[in-house]
Amino acid sequence: MSSYLLGICGGSASGKTFLLHQLMGQLPPDAVTLVSQDNYYKRLEDQVRDEDGLVNFDHPDSVNLSRLHDDIRRLLAGETLTVEEYTFNNVAARPKQIVMRPAPILILEGLFIFNKPELAQLIDLKVFVEAEEHIRLSRRLRRDTAERGYSMESILRDYEKFVSPMYRRHILPFRDQCDLIIPNNRHMYKAIEALVNHLRVKLQDFSA
Repeated sequence: MSSYLLGICGGSASGKTFLLHQLMGQLPPDAVTLVSQDNYYKRLEDQVRDEDGLVNFDHPDSVNLSRLHDDIRRLLAGETLTVEEYTFNNVAARPKQIVMRPAPILILEGLFIFNKPELAQLIDLKVFVEAEEHIRLSRRLRRDTAERGYSMESILRDYEKFVSPMYRRHILPFRDQCDLIIPNNRHMYKAIEALVNHLRVKLQDFSA
């Protein structure tokens, strides 16, 4: 079965997850499958550490993009796949087994989904979600303290050392290659409405 592949990229805390929830909530559940790049991070023991013993999770090399590319091709070919949920290295969390089934619309989300040319070429519509840096930092502080249990000191350290420079080097350069750029400094409801309507038209094409 062929699918329409939507790729959503953007910096950390730009609003990708919110956009995904809106899309998934407004489209028929059996018509959409989500593929998150997060579930393709390499195991912690396989990550490269710097001179301070820290892992740069904001570099494309921290993700197994080759496996992600292969799995997308398999989904497009009609296969059903199972991946283990990424728990952000929380030893107390029990990862779930996530089943990904072929669907008319596949949504691929992540920081580095445009970095591997073979993967980027498979994407039918490329979307970039952006927000000003001080807004992304504020959102990341709230998210990572509340949801992931990180200290404010570690969040600020990683943002300055990894997140901000890696965004400029490995994510932002793909912005102008995208089909749709969504500013999210305040909200993006109008853009969501337009994107949902576009995907509904695509679903009608599949049912025709």
